[in-house]
Amino acid sequence: MTRTTPARPVPVEAVFPELAAHRGRTTRLHPRPGRPGMRESHVGGPMLWPAEEPWPVCREPHRPESEGYEPDAIRHARAAGVRPRSQPWRGSGTPGEDGPVPFMGLAQFFRRDIPALAAGPGSTDLVQIFRCPFHHGPHLTRRYHLRWRRAAETERAGRFLAPPPEVPMLRWEHELPEPCVLHPEEVDTYPWAEDDTLPAPLIARIDAWEDARTAEHGPDAPSYQYDLSIPPGWRVGGFPSWASTGPLPVDCESCATPMRLLLTAAGEEADAGSHSWVPLEDRDPSLRGKASIQGGRSVVEPTRLRFGRDRDLHVFTCPAGPGHPPQWVLS
Repeated sequence: MTRTTPARPVPVEAVFPELAAHRGRTTRLHPRPGRPGMRESHVGGPMLWPAEEPWPVCREPHRPESEGYEPDAIRHARAAGVRPRSQPWRGSGTPGEDGPVPFMGLAQFFRRDIPALAAGPGSTDLVQIFRCPFHHGPHLTRRYHLRWRRAAETERAGRFLAPPPEVPMLRWEHELPEPCVLHPEEVDTYPWAEDDTLPAPLIARIDAWEDARTAEHGPDAPSYQYDLSIPPGWRVGGFPSWASTGPLPVDCESCATPMRLLLTAAGEEADAGSHSWVPLEDRDPSLRGKASIQGGRSVVEPTRLRFGRDRDLHVFTCPAGPGHPPQWVLS
C-alpha cells in the first residue's frame, strides 16, 4: 500500500512567498511492521550480507548493566501484544567483557528503491546502518556504523549471512528494531526556522505569524516548525530538524566541508505536535485531527526504536569526499 501525506493545513508559500527559493525535497520512508527481505530497503529486516564477510563489531568498553531483556523474549512479547519482562543480567553485568560486541543492524536502503538517496564512495548505491546495542561511558553515548556497497555486486555473492550474530541480552526493549517494510514518498520540505537557517527577517515574520495564530486559535493551531517545514519520522535527504538542540554546524572532520544530510532516523512517525503529517491511508476519513489516526503503535512507533531521549538521529556525509567519515548527530 502506498502512503500519501495530507495537504498541509496552510499553503506555506502563499503566506511566505520567499520560502519558494528555499524549498527542498525529502523522501518520507513510512516504515510499517512487515516481513522485508534482504534484497529490499527496510528498517530492522535482514541485511544483504555476504556470508564470508565478517560482521561489524564494537570493541570499546561498555557500561555495566544489572538487568535487561533477551531478544527472543522481546519478539515473543511483541507478537502477543504485551510488554516483555526484564530479568537479571547474565554474568557479571558488563556487556561484551568476553569479547567484541556485534553491532545491531538497524536499516538498509537501496537507491533503486529511494532515488533521492545520495551515492556513496565509488558510486555505491546501498547503505547499511548499524548501532552498538550498548551504551558507552558515563554520558551513555552510542556508537554507530555505516557500510556502503554496490548492490548488484553484493547480490552476486554465493552465500549470505542469516541470521546475523546477536547479543544474548539487551538493556532496553527499544534496542531491538521491529522489521518494517517501507513506502517511500517524496514531499516538499523547508528549513527549520531558527538562527541562520533562513534569512533573519523571514524567521522574524514566521515567529510573529505563529504567535498570532496561537493567540487566535489556541495551542493546537498549525505551526511552521511542526506542520509546514519538516515531516517527522524516517526520511532521506531534505533538511535536519533541530527541535532539541537548535541548529548546529556540521562540518567534515577530514576536510572542513559543510556536510549534507544523508538520512534521518526517528523513534516516532508522529507526535502531539506533528500529527498532521500522518498519511491519509492511516486515518479514518470520518474523523478529524488526532482522533482520525488509526493503527496505533504500528503507525506512530512502527520500528520500536528510540534515539537519545526521543530525538532524531541525523546522518551526515561529506559531499566533497563521500569516503570521509560520516557524522551522527542527535537533535
